[in-house]
Amino acid sequence: MIRKLRWPILVALVALAAIVVLLFGQTPVLLPVAAPVNQPAVGGVYAEGLVGEMVRLNPVLDYYNRVDREVNRLLFSGLIQFDDHGLPQADLADSWGISRDGTVYNFSIRANAKWHDGQPVTSDDIIFTIDLMRQDAAPIPADLRELWKKVDVKRLDEKTLQFLLPEPFAPFLDYLTFGVLPGHLVGDLSLEQIIDSSFNLQPVGSGPYQFKSLLVENGVITGVELAAFKDYYLQPAFIEVVVFRYYPDSSAALDAYVKGDIQGLGDVPLDILPAVLAESGLNLNTGRLPQLSMVYFNMLQSTKTYFMDANIRKALLMGLNRQRMIDLVLAGQGILADGPIFPGTWAYYEGVPRIEYDPEAALALIKTAGYTLPADGGSVRTNAEGTALSFELDYQDDPIHKALAESIQKDWANLGVEVKLKALPLEQVLVELEGRTYEAALVDLDLARSPDPDPYPFWHQAQAAGGQNYAGWDDRQASEYLEQARITLDFPERTRLYRNFQVRFAQELPALPLFYPVYRYAVSKDVQGVRMGPLFDTSDRFTTLPGWFLVTKNAAGGLVSTDAP
Repeated sequence: MIRKLRWPILVALVALAAIVVLLFGQTPVLLPVAAPVNQPAVGGVYAEGLVGEMVRLNPVLDYYNRVDREVNRLLFSGLIQFDDHGLPQADLADSWGISRDGTVYNFSIRANAKWHDGQPVTSDDIIFTIDLMRQDAAPIPADLRELWKKVDVKRLDEKTLQFLLPEPFAPFLDYLTFGVLPGHLVGDLSLEQIIDSSFNLQPVGSGPYQFKSLLVENGVITGVELAAFKDYYLQPAFIEVVVFRYYPDSSAALDAYVKGDIQGLGDVPLDILPAVLAESGLNLNTGRLPQLSMVYFNMLQSTKTYFMDANIRKALLMGLNRQRMIDLVLAGQGILADGPIFPGTWAYYEGVPRIEYDPEAALALIKTAGYTLPADGGSVRTNAEGTALSFELDYQDDPIHKALAESIQKDWANLGVEVKLKALPLEQVLVELEGRTYEAALVDLDLARSPDPDPYPFWHQAQAAGGQNYAGWDDRQASEYLEQARITLDFPERTRLYRNFQVRFAQELPALPLFYPVYRYAVSKDVQGVRMGPLFDTSDRFTTLPGWFLVTKNAAGGLVSTDAP
């Protein structure tokens, strides 16, 4: 038996030796091993420069002070917040329900929502804050005060409350993002007392960061220091300390960055954009602003009958090189606009046809409408009745609007349309719009803090005489879409109604959409996790700040700075 096994063993040994020789002759193959990924960790200080001055750190008092509003975004919370698509998301409230008829809204406040002093956030705090906003002396827009005077708010229990509306109003959720004040601290004070209260310099909120200290130099507040709130009801922030420093202008803020005093610039206007782009250590973030630049025509002007002709309005839009305006005047910082509803939001309809720059087609439309150059010479087109395509264009008297107005004037002159430019202070432009005394106007619609599109105030026929329908557009079909969308809670139906409205707007062009401006925000490359989408307010850039980080944790549990080599 032993003899019989020798040959097989010998053969196996020879084969094994051959395999070993072959393996040594080959290039070794290294299997990839995934490197450990560092995870965000708690730690670090982020400092940002803001242009302006601090007045009061109080959400009821910050409506007209952007600088305060941006700091307050981290200190205070609202019942709900909106994502960059304009969809409501839970904030202090973890759930809500709406009655079938759209007049009753029930909200439940998170059980773990606390103020920075450890007290629970309750229904009483929300009701107290709303009572302040109802007062005639409240420094908020009059229409906002009037809305809250009409809404009945009931306390159901410590963590549940109810809103009773006099009639269905689908955009109502828009109005529930206001920062809530702690009733247990300021509830015994009148609005006048709150305005002068020390609370505004040492605020207590319920947001992801809590007040730590004021930075003061020579008796002047130069900044504010915030600390991450460890008991925040959502994921606590990674960056432990956030410091805001105030500067008189954007150039001073940029100088502070270069010196290493700050890591972020709260705004990057066009005048410092080239310098910011030249800084290799800065990341520039951009997001569409809640603004729309348009040319309005006063269709109530009896002497300018051609403004009533949709084909003339279309020709004037086709004759504008809007992309050139964006590139040359705005340094590329704008997005071509198709209509009054912002792209990227739930209500935007991507099927709206874009009207491209086509001066030849524009000229053909004008000729078809009966406007020709005078036989005896002249550069302004007239019709058989002698009506000339000539009108005034109001614009805000500043360098950017002046350059835009001159570009419009030049483009329309090429069509045989005479535009006489009329520079006015912004306040006077508004006076002429509201009085319907203008002929045409270059206007910036600012829809800040209005995630719900609700174009009703600007385009419904009932608003043409004395409301905000400054163009005087009297279109029953478009108005019906807007009426129904305002009272319909069914989301797909609202989407359909706004789609139809946008199609109708594109057909009639009651005003000429030019572009949506872009906001610019610069943050050091050392700060990780920074994300910014389209904005409804510049403070929206802080929506994701709790997820930003400066420190990471490696697989061994050690901390590593994100600026480490």
